[in-house]
Amino acid sequence: MTLENNKNEDTLKLALSQVKQIREEIHAGGGKKAKERQREKNKLLPRERIEYLVDAGKPFIEIGVFAGYEMYDAYGGCPAGGTVAGIGYISGRQCVIVANDQTVKAGAWFPVTGKKNLRMQEIAMENNLPVIYLVDSAGVFLPMQDEIFPDKEHFGRIFRNNARMSAMGIPQIAAVMGACVAGGAYLPVMSDETLMVKNNGSIFLAGPYLVKAAIGEEVDAESLGGAVTHTEISGIADYKFDTEHECLDEIKKICGRLGTKDNAGFNRIKPRLPQKDPAEIYGILPSDAAKPYDMLHIIERITDGSEFDQYKRDYGQTILCGYARIEGWAVGIVANQRKTIKTQKGEMQMGGVIYNDSADKAARFIMNCNQKNIPLVFLQDVTGFMVGTRSEHSGIIKDGAKMVNAVANSVVPKITVIIGNSYGAGNYAMCGKAYDPRFIYAWPSAKIAVMGGEQAAQTLLQIQVSSLKAKGKTIDPEEEKKLLDEIKGRYEKQTTPYYAAARLWVDDIIDPADTRKLIAEGIAAANHKNKREDFSLGVFQV
Repeated sequence: MTLENNKNEDTLKLALSQVKQIREEIHAGGGKKAKERQREKNKLLPRERIEYLVDAGKPFIEIGVFAGYEMYDAYGGCPAGGTVAGIGYISGRQCVIVANDQTVKAGAWFPVTGKKNLRMQEIAMENNLPVIYLVDSAGVFLPMQDEIFPDKEHFGRIFRNNARMSAMGIPQIAAVMGACVAGGAYLPVMSDETLMVKNNGSIFLAGPYLVKAAIGEEVDAESLGGAVTHTEISGIADYKFDTEHECLDEIKKICGRLGTKDNAGFNRIKPRLPQKDPAEIYGILPSDAAKPYDMLHIIERITDGSEFDQYKRDYGQTILCGYARIEGWAVGIVANQRKTIKTQKGEMQMGGVIYNDSADKAARFIMNCNQKNIPLVFLQDVTGFMVGTRSEHSGIIKDGAKMVNAVANSVVPKITVIIGNSYGAGNYAMCGKAYDPRFIYAWPSAKIAVMGGEQAAQTLLQIQVSSLKAKGKTIDPEEEKKLLDEIKGRYEKQTTPYYAAARLWVDDIIDPADTRKLIAEGIAAANHKNKREDFSLGVFQV
């Protein structure tokens, strides 16, 4: 370890420490008093429900823990988007689990709650995973109803997806452990089986207060839509239980009886640990995002036996492509090389930049992986495509379009990890969120934006200064610097992984040491989907 490695390690571990601290704050949900109110009703908290439900010793991969972070301060916040969700094992079966958090605004749906729930349903549909809903929600958050109720990707899409998943043969089990009100009442009823907890679980289109206001009828919640009502009178629910633990035990039994189907056939052998220590990753990634480093050193600390069989090793070297195994799974890796390259022609190529040859190579490699049914892993640290007369005359747009086409039309699972920079069209070509990665994660060092902070701030400054001059106003150098700092600070905040994770541009901010595990669990999930579309590129730039 050199002094530089020590500095890198300190910087990344400090950033990781901040991630863990914020994660713990989010785990507190709606706070101590809200938790106490749950206890008084003999109700478990959402993370306690999930912990009891999933198999001990098996991983639970939480998705969207940072959803809504710093987005709803005017309303007191919405930790984790008011929903705890992820992928875990129940009676040996990998499942998607979605649990409302009643401690956060009574489990009400904020705009990001809808987005998070739709993301979990998307994961279930893409990977053919059963879905378990642990329902405890007051419905739409009324002060923001216009941002959650009517549009295509809003609240109603949840129930459309319930119906579509049922038609796709994906099991859905709903356990109603608290309120399930208004439009939300359709979710458990559109699931395959509905379980209810007596005295706490309730399902109705309109609650007692609204019923009285609408038709003058006085009725209590249990008589209107409680477990006894819906299992003995309406027939809406299938099972009732005295306690939440009994209810969760029944879910375990149901999952234990689920049949299996043919899988996707992704190749897997006995896993091997990396030969090179994954803990060394912390010291490899530079503390300064502008500094070069060898991405190969990171790849070798993620792959089985630290092996990486490079494709076209000496061509298009600013993107590394090759075959490897991660926890035994065969994968194709596409990664941005961050060190400066000298080509056979004697030309210097900057690390992290996509050139004509590297785009051409990556496109061909992606096609090969689709031909061989090998999942793809993208490791992003990209500043964009090369610009300038030379690149334009060489057809950089054509070669970039070729790579984007291959990524967009790829039918094998894609898993993306944003290690450092993720700027502009480089984000697209390296399978950013818009290109349907099955899972997408960010390291604490990630930065996601249309361009780097310095360049963006200078551009925005020029626009503002020009606007002022057009109005006959002048700005002295000191004011200009102050304005630049303000613009840069605002822009830099929008590039952080927290900003991205809050909006679900990424599924989670992860410890680099967990990269290997998360990729493997992602492929295990994807392997459940045995049907894939034909691989076709349409009109392809050559």
